[in-house]
Amino acid sequence: MHTKGEVAGLLLAAGGGRRLGGRPKALLPYEGRPLVEHAVRVLRAGGCGPVHVVLGAAADEVVERADLSGCAVVRNPRWEEGMGSSLRAGLASLAASADAPAAALIGLVDQPGVGAAAVARVLAAAGGGEALASALACAVYDGRRGHPVLIGGARWAGVAGSATGDRGARTYLREHADHTVLVECGDIGDPADIDTPADLGLLRPAPDPAEPAAAPRATKR
Repeated sequence: MHTKGEVAGLLLAAGGGRRLGGRPKALLPYEGRPLVEHAVRVLRAGGCGPVHVVLGAAADEVVERADLSGCAVVRNPRWEEGMGSSLRAGLASLAASADAPAAALIGLVDQPGVGAAAVARVLAAAGGGEALASALACAVYDGRRGHPVLIGGARWAGVAGSATGDRGARTYLREHADHTVLVECGDIGDPADIDTPADLGLLRPAPDPAEPAAAPRATKR
C-alpha cells in the first residue's frame, strides 16, 4: 500500500440516536450548527490530514444541512448493525484512497468533550516515520480506555475483521494490548457521550480556560 505518511481523521457519525427519540447524533445542535461540523474541526485542529466521515442515519439530511467541505463522505447502509460496521466502512474508504494515509485516528461524533488537545496528544504519542503504519495508540481517561484511537494502516484489515456489533476496535486492541500505547487525556478531555436526553447538557461548550474568570461578587457580612 502506497501511503502519504500522514494520519487521516476517521469520524464515526452514523448513529441514529435511538435513545434520543430517533434524533441522528450528527445533526444535534452545537453552537448553532450540526454537531458533526464540530467533530470534523476537532480532528483537523488536532493535526489530522484528510477527514473521512461515516454517515448512516439520515445521511442525505446530514449532507444537506452540514458543511462537510473537504471531507470524504462515506455512507454506511448497514449502520444499524452498530459501530463495527461503520468502522469497517471507514477503513475500507481510507484503504481505497489513491494515496492512503499511513494511519487513521478514529473519533466519535457524540463526544463533544473530546477536543483537539486529546487528538494532538494521541498523534504525538504514536510517533511517525515508518513505524506509524503499524502503530496503535489509545486515549485513556483516568486509566479507562476511550477515544480517539489511532490505528496504523498495516493493522486495518485485522481491525476490520474483528469489528462487529458495537465493539468497534475494542476486541483487536485487547488482543494487542502489549503493542498499544495508552495516552492519558483525563486532564484535557471528557469522554462522556450523548446517548439519552439527560446527556444533552454535554452540548453546551465548556468555558474557555483562556478567558479570565469573573471577579467574585461582594457579599454582605
